[in-house]
Amino acid sequence: MIEGLIAGHLLGLAETRQGKHDSTFALAKVKATAGDGESLIVNVIAFAAEASAALMALDDGDAVALAGALTPKVWTDKQGNTRPALDMVATQVLTAYHATRKQQVLGSAGDTSLSP
Repeated sequence: MIEGLIAGHLLGLAETRQGKHDSTFALAKVKATAGDGESLIVNVIAFAAEASAALMALDDGDAVALAGALTPKVWTDKQGNTRPALDMVATQVLTAYHATRKQQVLGSAGDTSLSP
């Protein structure tokens, strides 16, 4: 298994699905840019409730960073070209909302450790 961190933009909207035993999970696609400038599609599934909720709160095009298990894949486009893709089981989701919320919490904590 490959543990990875992916950053990109949500492609479309995330969907919630029902699994066995009434469990729910979220599915999403993230467009990430590879080192060579090519775009890479990451197919994301999130079983953890917090990760699923974070994905469901996003809109198309929102920036997102994900951590989890990666599986490399290959797909063929309409022109017959093979392209790389990744499947990810996301365990952690970080969005601009999470970063802003943490900054607000830290700012309101009244940290005076740097004061003279």
